[in-house]
Amino acid sequence: MKLPRRKFLHLAAGAAALPAMPRVASALDYPSRPVRLVVGYAVGGPNDIVARLMGQWLSERLGQQFIIDNRPGAATNIGTELVVRAPPDGYTLLQVGTTNAINPALYHNLNFNFIRDIAPVASTMRTISVMVVNPSVPAKTVPEFIAYAKANPGKINMGTAGVGSPPHVYGELFNAMARVDLIPVHYRGGGPALVDLLAGQTQVMFEGITVSIASIRAGKLRALAVTSATHSDALPDIPTVGEFLLGYEASGWFGLGAPKNTPAEIIDKLNKVINAALLDPSMKRRIADLGNTPFSSSSADFGKFIVEETEKWAKVIEFAHIQAE
Repeated sequence: MKLPRRKFLHLAAGAAALPAMPRVASALDYPSRPVRLVVGYAVGGPNDIVARLMGQWLSERLGQQFIIDNRPGAATNIGTELVVRAPPDGYTLLQVGTTNAINPALYHNLNFNFIRDIAPVASTMRTISVMVVNPSVPAKTVPEFIAYAKANPGKINMGTAGVGSPPHVYGELFNAMARVDLIPVHYRGGGPALVDLLAGQTQVMFEGITVSIASIRAGKLRALAVTSATHSDALPDIPTVGEFLLGYEASGWFGLGAPKNTPAEIIDKLNKVINAALLDPSMKRRIADLGNTPFSSSSADFGKFIVEETEKWAKVIEFAHIQAE
């Protein structure tokens, strides 16, 4: 029996739409089982704390557990590759941050391209670092420090959390813009670097405010400036580096990513829930307690931001001839 042409076309169109229905349904029901949130750092550090804070919010709002999976090593590259190779179904997510924008210029043999292989989901917060010096350094302002550094070329040691770490590239950006020669001294993490700064083994460090603020308030370290574009509520009287070096800005940031080809409906759902968190007064207080500030965006805008950050730090790494150990 022959079907009328109009009825045949109607049935064909309906059949063609069927394959799309399960994807939409899965996005509407998402998540229907626990979600793994991969963190490229060990338990207990700032990155882990931020991930658990956001994971708790997502668990409470979406009705499924967001399980933190710590995969430290290789400057987050181990955890990143794990997520790159995961199914793009929204059940494996990655906490992303500044290091992910630094790594492409630092490591030339990665098995993935971060910008291509990780879909941006949402930004969550920005972190502020402080330019701190040991009290033995005579400078009390950024201009005084620059003058002191120029009068003592190659004699001022700058502690870092490792080659290519944020404290390292923040300091190298300062070197380039101030035209000074701070000598990087690399440690296995910010903690050991801060210990030697306090002991006077190094003279300056560009360290996260969360880690350094207790020593600043106790008078054990002197804060010259914050590295962000705006002042910090935690240290309201401390100027920004950019007030003395026009255009200087070096802020850390966090967000979530997913494997490429993760359904847009799932990414949009996560983005809305995360942005709602950043408007919640209790969440804002908890973020402030960490020394951070909320950082909300659409997934598209977050993607553009990551590209800009990657290009920015690639220029610094090339200028300073930084190579991964």
